[in-house]
Amino acid sequence: MSDQNDKLKQLKTSSMDRRLSIAKASLLAGTRWAASSATTMFSSEAEKEKKRKKAMKEQADYLVSEIGKLKGSIVKIGQMMALYGEHFLPEEITQALNTLNNQTVALAWPAIKTHLEQQLGAKLHDLTIDHEPLGTASLAQVHRATRKSDGLEIVLKIQYPGVADAIDSDMSLFKNMLKLTRMVPQTREFDQWFDEVREMMHREVNYQIEAATTRRFAERLKDDPRYIVPQIIDEYCTDQILCMTFERGVPINSPVMLSLPQERRNQLGEASLEIAVREIFEWGEMQTDPNFGNYLVRLGNGAETQDKIVLLDFGAIRQFDERLLKVARNLIHAGYDHNLDEMVTAMTGYEFFDSIPQSIKPDMAKVFLLATEAFSTLLNNPDLPEGIMIEQRYDWKKSQLHSRVMQRASKSMASRYFSVPPKEFMFISRKFIGAYTFMTVIDAKTNVRKMVAHFL
Repeated sequence: MSDQNDKLKQLKTSSMDRRLSIAKASLLAGTRWAASSATTMFSSEAEKEKKRKKAMKEQADYLVSEIGKLKGSIVKIGQMMALYGEHFLPEEITQALNTLNNQTVALAWPAIKTHLEQQLGAKLHDLTIDHEPLGTASLAQVHRATRKSDGLEIVLKIQYPGVADAIDSDMSLFKNMLKLTRMVPQTREFDQWFDEVREMMHREVNYQIEAATTRRFAERLKDDPRYIVPQIIDEYCTDQILCMTFERGVPINSPVMLSLPQERRNQLGEASLEIAVREIFEWGEMQTDPNFGNYLVRLGNGAETQDKIVLLDFGAIRQFDERLLKVARNLIHAGYDHNLDEMVTAMTGYEFFDSIPQSIKPDMAKVFLLATEAFSTLLNNPDLPEGIMIEQRYDWKKSQLHSRVMQRASKSMASRYFSVPPKEFMFISRKFIGAYTFMTVIDAKTNVRKMVAHFL
């Protein structure tokens, strides 16, 4: 954690302050961008492209550094754009925006304490709170605490003051910034995704929704010993504070995970993917942020106490309509059968698929068949690479599945349809990519076919 001297003493929440900061940065970046473009007038096409990429990277890095100074919702907007912007933003901009994840400076304790006093009043005296945050993000930071009366260990997710009220103005600032710099083409797809990010932002700062969702998932998983969901402590919850039990665990990418016996890693891998499958087949809603920071593993002893996945964050939940869920289920079923005709048939009943020419669907179906190859078997899938399916267990690390799917999609006749997919499918694919990555990182070898068969 950063030293106290590195922390922010207060947030720059004034609309005028934030507007001036971004306007100044945007105009400067736009002027530099225009100047750099003018210098390439007499260059060769190859030289122009090289200089253009270099100039865009420099201006994007500059803008992102200015955004990072503001904290709050505008940083979260940038982080979301980095996550989903690959479909409508230049690569140089998404790369720069990705660095915002490393710029989360904590708000100093005196400011946090003042905010807590305003939110909790006399209840604050019930708690002993660690001054150093457990974690820091763009919209909130998390502090560990103990209830004095019974020693209950809890965490307080403390939303920064003013960030919820600043979302709409920050969204406008961010959009105007991209327009002023003239580095991003203003398209219909861009506007649609921007509106989606706005909705996600408002949901993410609504702690009442997050508390209700946490309880809902806790109830669903209460009898499954493979998972832990924190308990919401209503007594210390407000519109800007979410209180829940403190749950111990180690990060997914901790070196200790790879020291576990193979079978224990396999079981954790299957459990991580089963959540995504149940979200589609049973619950109709999905936690769409597969960030590793949203999960921990509470290690057992390899005998009577089994390893458990701790599910920490339910702020990015999306509900899906029945039409979309039916299509998603049919796609998984076609992958299980590894049947091209079945996969083509599954791509109906949803506007995105219905708008695709029938002649292109088989090529797109081949990409989906590759993406779902872990659900297939050596008996129905002769295209499985040698050595990645042993005794019905799929070797995620050896498969390099994600890079193979991306390569196939880029070469597909349907590549332009993959470039800007509907946002709902992007959320689902992100969740599965997160589960796939989970299994790759812990080097799991899983029988996902057996697991998914239960739902088909």
